[in-house]
Amino acid sequence: MIDARRTIPACLLILGAAALALPPASASELHAGAASASITPDRPVALSGQMHTRISKGVRGPLVANALALESREGEEVVDQAILVACDVVSIPKSILSEARELVGTRIPGFDPNKLILSATHTHTAPVMEEGFYEIPKEGVMRPGEYASFLTARIADAAVAAWEGRKPSKVGWGLGHAFVAINRRSVYADGRSVMYGATNLPDYRGVEGPEDHGIEVLFVWDETGKLVATAVNVACPSQEVEGDSMIDADFWHEIRETLKARHGADLVVLGWSGASGDQSPHLMYRKRAEERMREFRGLTRLEDIAARVVAAWDEAHAGAKKEQVAGATLVHKVESIDLPPRVVSEAEAASAAANVERLSKDPANRRIVLWHQEVVERRQKQEAGDARPYPVEVHFLRLGDVAIATNPFELFTQYGIQMKARSKALQTFVIQLAGPGTYLPTEPAVHGGGYSAIPESNQVGPEGGQVLSDRTVEALNAMWPE
Repeated sequence: MIDARRTIPACLLILGAAALALPPASASELHAGAASASITPDRPVALSGQMHTRISKGVRGPLVANALALESREGEEVVDQAILVACDVVSIPKSILSEARELVGTRIPGFDPNKLILSATHTHTAPVMEEGFYEIPKEGVMRPGEYASFLTARIADAAVAAWEGRKPSKVGWGLGHAFVAINRRSVYADGRSVMYGATNLPDYRGVEGPEDHGIEVLFVWDETGKLVATAVNVACPSQEVEGDSMIDADFWHEIRETLKARHGADLVVLGWSGASGDQSPHLMYRKRAEERMREFRGLTRLEDIAARVVAAWDEAHAGAKKEQVAGATLVHKVESIDLPPRVVSEAEAASAAANVERLSKDPANRRIVLWHQEVVERRQKQEAGDARPYPVEVHFLRLGDVAIATNPFELFTQYGIQMKARSKALQTFVIQLAGPGTYLPTEPAVHGGGYSAIPESNQVGPEGGQVLSDRTVEALNAMWPE
């Protein structure tokens, strides 16, 4: 028999023995924690998301802030950090983010407050958070400023509890599919586009852009294998019941309750709205057939949507639990990007000014008057040479094999598809509305016009959208060097 050791140079045997004698190199360790806090007001509030004032008449689906804290360590040295908080609100005003960071910074020594990420599920049945946009009764209603203070305190509570609860953890990721998002911009024979435009007209020609039915899911387990948190990325805003007058987390409430019933009441479920400025859960065609089948299943519309998302979650979970990753790489970059502002034409400014004059006679139109007036003022700044780039804060994260990118917009789905298709990551999560949220349309949308693609609806146009998309891809791919 040949002695294999005789075929190996003695120097390599010595080096191998020496290597075995050395202490193992320090490996990174991922610590994670999760927590939830109620952000449901205890009094009537004005509800955000429509052009007219609505005062809440009760609570159907409670509003929640769900937090996930992540920290990568090598021994005692901190490598990187992030706290992500998903909130059942329509958007994240800059004042809310600033105040939440200040509170978190004072309560978590050593944590960089700039690495606190707040995002909105975009429910249209959550409280107004800023003063001056709606005519709100002075008696019997919680003021927007009061709710904003309550909200930021609860966000901080959730973030701090998640951070203080972090432990060595394993993470995983998976993909399922569910039909939730429907492109809501109808295109007609003359080239115009209309949000929620009728689809049964002779000149209807189809939808303007694509849909993304992928359900990207992140999972966090503790060392015992217990599922403690999950983030579900759906490229659709939660606005099925957007016109109601009940406080409501929309379909996220049903999703959370279903997952908790199956995996434990303390499971934290973050709802991440993917790029979906031109999407909605509202049915646009096949309505009678869809409603007939829903009634056969004995489900409400919200339950039906939730059942589809949970089924996709189950698909993702079945795969991800077979590959639970300990010590996943965490890299978190924060950037401010200056985007070119959308140019307001003379005709667009004139149209907006005419609308201001026509609508301002009725105080009830305050919200829509301000909407048009802002376009007039932007045109005036352009003419005076005072137009400035539109700065946005964005976050880029690598977590193991997956990437996470945020933006503050109601970002049209085409941009999200670009980012995912061009990313080197195994899977890419795009979180919109991590900020104040104006629509960011595509070139075809601007050409078609209509709500969500006119200057009143956006500060940034397609040129800026492409800058955002390109920079996102560049930053994410830098985290996966060749």
